[in-house]
Amino acid sequence: MCSTSSSFPRPHSSVVVDGNDRAPARSMLRAVGFTDEDFKKPQIAVASSASNMTPCNVHLGDLSEHAQKGINAAGGKAVYFNTITVTDGISMGTQGMRYSLVSRDVIADSIETAVAAEGFDGLVAIGGCDKNMPGCMMAIARLNRPAVFIYGGSILPGFAASDCDHKKPLDIVSVFEAVGKHAKGELDDAGLRDVEATAIPGPGSCGGMYTANTMATCIEALGMSLPNSSAQLAVGKEKREDCERAGAAVMAMLKKGIKPRDILTRQAFENAITVCLALGGSTNLILHLLAIAHCAEVPLTLADFKTIGDRVPLLADVKPFGKYGMAHLIRIGGIRPMMKILLDRGMLHGECLTVSGDTIAESLKDVQPYPAYPSEQDVIRPFDQPIKKDTHLRVLHGNLAPGGAVGKITGKEGLYFKGPAKVYEGEEDALQGVLRGDVVKGDVVVIRNEGPVGGPGMREMLSPTSAIAGRGLIKDVALITDGRFSGGSHGFDVGHITPEAAKGGPIGIVKNGDLIEIDAVKNTMSLLIPEADYAARMAAYKPLPPKETRGVLAKYARLVSTASEGAVTDKYL
Repeated sequence: MCSTSSSFPRPHSSVVVDGNDRAPARSMLRAVGFTDEDFKKPQIAVASSASNMTPCNVHLGDLSEHAQKGINAAGGKAVYFNTITVTDGISMGTQGMRYSLVSRDVIADSIETAVAAEGFDGLVAIGGCDKNMPGCMMAIARLNRPAVFIYGGSILPGFAASDCDHKKPLDIVSVFEAVGKHAKGELDDAGLRDVEATAIPGPGSCGGMYTANTMATCIEALGMSLPNSSAQLAVGKEKREDCERAGAAVMAMLKKGIKPRDILTRQAFENAITVCLALGGSTNLILHLLAIAHCAEVPLTLADFKTIGDRVPLLADVKPFGKYGMAHLIRIGGIRPMMKILLDRGMLHGECLTVSGDTIAESLKDVQPYPAYPSEQDVIRPFDQPIKKDTHLRVLHGNLAPGGAVGKITGKEGLYFKGPAKVYEGEEDALQGVLRGDVVKGDVVVIRNEGPVGGPGMREMLSPTSAIAGRGLIKDVALITDGRFSGGSHGFDVGHITPEAAKGGPIGIVKNGDLIEIDAVKNTMSLLIPEADYAARMAAYKPLPPKETRGVLAKYARLVSTASEGAVTDKYL
């Protein structure tokens, strides 16, 4: 009945809808709007994490309509479906945050399931939050069907009602830090409510170089989204046009036979790491890139981040450790001029392919430089005047982290810290300790049993780090954990400690008052007790029993790999 005369290949949808025996499938699809002509077209899924649970995703339904328009205009048949999302900004500091990293793998599994089950020939995935974005990319890498990722875009900054001149932009981290200031007595109830009511003005992802904008940058640098997709505001004509172009691009990929794994090469991952380090990306970059590389079957390890980081300077003065948000970076040209700087210095692999069909070098050929520093902008430093001469993301090892750990240390808080341990068995206890004033200058706050298995779910420690900042201790206190950090965290912070306490890791043997040394130059983290005491404590240590025995958290804890391996759930199947 159905012809295959379309100029586009239909390797998967033809199996579902072609031939007399597929009449039942066609009958079902007619009920959702398919016509005779539609059965001859490639079917392209549009997967979105749209919901009104969070400002990061509230507008993605509208963007998905523009992506469908682009697909249909280019000769495809767009089919839309939703996947889940959860919002860290709401669940942060509660037990619900245990589901955040878990949701990344649920999203990847759900997109893979829907696309493979229904025989889609290609995919446009739209994400706007820091877990649904890598989740989309993990599914794209697994499926290896023509695909383009669309970033939902960055939020505009907020301004407190008392800031009449709009000189102090606010974002979600401002609210977390306001809680600490309120606890210290620097901010009254009315001031806290003013920040709360104005910091988040509308749709879009958190406005600094936090995890969402880091991952958007990463995906564009990988070549999996169109030029400038990562550096656009959530609201506006540019983002809608980006979605329509993405729909056309996936159709062009289908015709040319370009698949994600043609793009997701080892060299592409090196490009993504380089660009994100120069721009001051989140520690979650490491966790998520390791996971995406695993799904693409590309070898990538913690050591690669160190090797690349040794030669990449930090050039962007961006939040959380700097002054500026993504809106400021967009205003001066986004990430493309940074990519051009790095390419011209031989630090990017220009031959890498992108979803546009161009190579990285071809796509950057006409990119103009940033305005002059510092007369016209001071967001991006010149290459020879960096904020830090090498990466701010430090991969550390030592007797506290034999399997590795990750620190976000820009140098603003120093490069070396030694102090007595203040140990907490979980995030809530640590937050209350900080707010009570138990944590004092010189302490190393230790938060354990928050790893992928011990949490379960590897919660982000934004509430404690923001409370520390709010209490004015950001330069005077270090924090280490087998959990992880929000992209909004800043300070002398080390997370992803492997092995974690729940798997017998030495973070589990630390006692209050033990001296801990962190050296971000030598990249070491050590528990300073005699070797004999260390050995005796390790021999006697017994991890806590599992916190969950049923449901998704229990399944996750049973399957998940270490943070140093990307915390994926299918590595050891």
